[in-house]
Amino acid sequence: MRLNSEAPINSKDNMHRVVITGLGVISPVGIGQKAFWQGLIAGKNGIGPITHFDSTEFRSHLAAEVADFNPDMWIDKKNSRKMDRFTQFAVAAASMAMEDSGLDTYAFDKERTGVIIGSGIGGSQTIGDGAKDLWEIGPKTLTPLFVPRLLINMAASMVSIRYGLQGPISALSVACSTGANAIGDAFRIVQYGDADIMLAGSSEAAITPLAYGGFCATRSMSVNEDPNTASRPFDKERDGFVMGEGAGIVILESLEHAQNRNAPVYAELIGYGNSAEAYHYTAPDPSGEGMMRCMKRSLEDAGLKSDKVDYINAHGTSTALNDKTESLAITRLFGEHAHKVKTTSIKSMIGHLLAAAGSVEFISTILSIKNSIIPPTINFQTRDPECLLNYVFNEAVEADVDVALSNSFGFGGGNVSLIAQKFGAEDGRS
Repeated sequence: MRLNSEAPINSKDNMHRVVITGLGVISPVGIGQKAFWQGLIAGKNGIGPITHFDSTEFRSHLAAEVADFNPDMWIDKKNSRKMDRFTQFAVAAASMAMEDSGLDTYAFDKERTGVIIGSGIGGSQTIGDGAKDLWEIGPKTLTPLFVPRLLINMAASMVSIRYGLQGPISALSVACSTGANAIGDAFRIVQYGDADIMLAGSSEAAITPLAYGGFCATRSMSVNEDPNTASRPFDKERDGFVMGEGAGIVILESLEHAQNRNAPVYAELIGYGNSAEAYHYTAPDPSGEGMMRCMKRSLEDAGLKSDKVDYINAHGTSTALNDKTESLAITRLFGEHAHKVKTTSIKSMIGHLLAAAGSVEFISTILSIKNSIIPPTINFQTRDPECLLNYVFNEAVEADVDVALSNSFGFGGGNVSLIAQKFGAEDGRS
C-alpha cells in the first residue's frame, strides 16, 4: 500500500506538548535542587583537591567531588550494596524528582511511564577495583555483583524496578552530551504519545584512579593547582577542564497529563537538536559548523528564530578548543543577537560532570527560567579575544528568561541542544 505523499507524517499539530514537572540533582555545589540552585547563584566553587584517592602521582590533582552523599537517605542498604556510586546517584536523583513532581503519591499508569538514564563510563569504581583484584589476587575474587554494578543500563533499570515503571526504557552513552541526549529522546517519546511520563537524565561518578588517570593522559584536564582559577571557561588563561561527578533527573510529562493531576510545571521543553560533528574523535570542527548545525536544528524544531533566545547555557568546558569554537558557532548562528543573548557556563563551579553534565546543566537552565536569575561563570579574570559574547561573569544577574537554550557537546562529536520556554509565556514560535 502506498502512502499519500501529501499526508503529514509526525505533524506537530498531532504531537503532545511536553512540560517539566520534577527535578532531582546531585552536584558538587549541593545535593537537591534547592541547595544546588543556592550554590549556583551564590557563585559557589565546588572544586578542590581530590579526596577519593591519592592523586600525588597524577598529572592533575583537582576535582569537583560530591560531598556528604549518603545513599542510605534514598536507598535501603541491601539494594545500595548492589550499586556502583553512579547508580546510587541516579536512584537518589530520581527519588528527588519523583517527590518534587508529586508522582511519589499519585496513582499514575506505570505502563505509560518510562526511563532513559545514561552514563559515559558507568561503574568506574567497580571496573577499577575488579581489575585490581583480578590481577593481584585472581578471578575467584570477583563478586557476582561485579557485572550488575558496572553496566551503564543499571541506573535506568534500578529506577524502573524501584517504581515499577513498565514503559520505554533506555540507557544512552554519548560522552558529554549523554544527559541532553536522554532528555531529548524522552521528549520525543512523550511528544509522539508513546508515554505520558518519562524520567530522563544521566549520572557519572568517574573520579576514580583509572578514569581520572585516563583523562590525565588525554591532557585535556587542567593542571592548575588553584581551585579558584582551575575551571575558568572563556578566560584567556584557561588550561583545561576539571572533572566533576553527579546526576540530574527530570520528569517530562505531557501537558494534558500534568494538567489532569494539577502538577507543578517548571517550564515547557520545545526544541531538541541532535547532530554529529563527523570531524574528529576528540576535537570539535574549528569552523563551529557542527555546533552551529545542532543549535540550528533545535531552533527549527522549536519553531523559533534565534533572536527569541534570552539565555544560552553554554557547554563551556574551560578547554582552549571548546570555548572558542562554541563562541564562534553562536556568533555565526545568532548574528548580531549573539552579543545580546546572555551566555554562561556553570562548569566554572561544578566542573565537568562528563555524561552527567547535560542533565545537570539543563536543570540549571530550567531553574533560570523559573526564577529569572542567570548564574555566573566564576573565576573570570582575563578576556579571551576569541571569546567575545555577552557572558555573565563572576556574579549572578536577574533577567527575564522566556526562552533558554542549553548546549552539550561530547567526545566523538555528539552534539545536543535543548530549548525550553517559560510555561505560560507568550509563544514566540512561528
